[in-house]
Amino acid sequence: MSTQAPVTTPERLPRLIRAMAVVERVGNALPHPFWLFWILCGIVAVISAGLSIADVSVISPADGERVAVQNLISGDGLAMALSTAITNFATFPPMATIVVVIMGVAVAERSGFLTAAMKVGVSRVPAGGVVFAVAFIGTVSHVASAAAYIILVPLGGLAFQAVGRSPILGVVVAYTSIASGYDASPVPTPNDAIFAGITTAAARIIDEDASVSPVSNWFFNIASSLLLALVITLMTKLVLSKRPDLDPDPDVDLDDIGTLHLSERERSALRRATLVLVGLIAAFAAAVIPSASPLRGEGGSIAESPFLDGIAIVVALLFAAVGTVYGLRAGSVQKAADVPKLMAEGIKQMAPVLVLFFAIAQFLAWFDWSHLGDVLAVEAAQLLDNNNIPVPVIFLMVLALLTVVNVMVTSGSAMWSIAAPVIVPMLMLLSVPAETTQALFRIADSGSTAITPMSPYFVMALGFLQRYRKDAGIGTLASYTLPLAIAMTLAWTALFFLWWGLGIPLGPGAPVR
Repeated sequence: MSTQAPVTTPERLPRLIRAMAVVERVGNALPHPFWLFWILCGIVAVISAGLSIADVSVISPADGERVAVQNLISGDGLAMALSTAITNFATFPPMATIVVVIMGVAVAERSGFLTAAMKVGVSRVPAGGVVFAVAFIGTVSHVASAAAYIILVPLGGLAFQAVGRSPILGVVVAYTSIASGYDASPVPTPNDAIFAGITTAAARIIDEDASVSPVSNWFFNIASSLLLALVITLMTKLVLSKRPDLDPDPDVDLDDIGTLHLSERERSALRRATLVLVGLIAAFAAAVIPSASPLRGEGGSIAESPFLDGIAIVVALLFAAVGTVYGLRAGSVQKAADVPKLMAEGIKQMAPVLVLFFAIAQFLAWFDWSHLGDVLAVEAAQLLDNNNIPVPVIFLMVLALLTVVNVMVTSGSAMWSIAAPVIVPMLMLLSVPAETTQALFRIADSGSTAITPMSPYFVMALGFLQRYRKDAGIGTLASYTLPLAIAMTLAWTALFFLWWGLGIPLGPGAPVR
């Protein structure tokens, strides 16, 4: 008589994990962003040909002139695409700005200044303040771009461990604060320059003199970073800290707390660099404060002034100066020739972005020349206006759409390059300034980033998590980050509506509404 082993059915995966798997499969099917933009160029060309043949046009609200769709698949279209390709790339608004900013940030990052500053920030706080400290530093760390993940996520685990809390919780808090608060930095970052350039290009579809500054959302960003750090602190206390699975695996070696501490030489270098930073900020303030300052604009204006026009240079100089001073004392900079080498290394790191910029620049130029942006913006604005849809509801619709797109297109510059040429002009026609639309985009570009496996940094954070829990998977990390990401998005959205409703300027020189 034979016996058969009992048949077991595989355990059904939780719905969240299954949803994340679907997102991962769909996202993996998308082409590289470089090719995605060339595909979009082809789609724009075909659509422009069809609408041009149909003689589709609108009346421009800017000057009352008729604007007709131009055919990209024509002799004129081909001549435009070929003759302007280099110019499109060279004059792409974020190009020069991002290169300049990155040169300065690279010196601060590669000299060790940013790493030292983050270590001090997370190590010198009491146990009760460690969550807020790591979360707030996460929003500040964006100035280091992608390096923020590499530096702060493991430091978050160590910081929590040092005060007797779960290092798993530290990894989750650090990663989520960076990912879902990525566009909320109180310090101007390279992303601010990229977004401002793309927004400027989109706004010029309606107003050829439009100009959006890299600090146009600065006031809003400062408030956002503080709010998000508070939300993370509250949600960690009320939700995450009550989870039963926060203990590391029993065989995990936790004897690496010393990596949080600085050597005496590093502390000395950090003190000197900080003094230089404070001195330079004071010097710039003293130069700008007098009403007759040459750094002010006409009539003593700060909003339209040489200072704000050159804010990218100011930011680059600050980071280059503190990085150099730190490096000279710490030993990472031996001589003057090392500084341009560090700058060059930063540009090397930006090479993939610059390659992507070439494709984005062509897409935006073709889209602009075809006048599809004018037609879509005018028609969409009229549709919304005719149906008496309130502007706050439109904001929510735009936010929901961009949040969903962000789950699969996690590159902020790529997503904004696709969306801005339609959304910015459309809302401008409804009397919403471009700076306001950009602030709304920041929320969508950040909120869902912490839960999507399409982000390469999600996989990186999972690797850090697996140091403490070897069986952790995509669903594990997503289940940790989801409550934080949802709460952050809701709170940030509420702040946006409060800001907009009260008519508070989003940044220096930005319109009130």
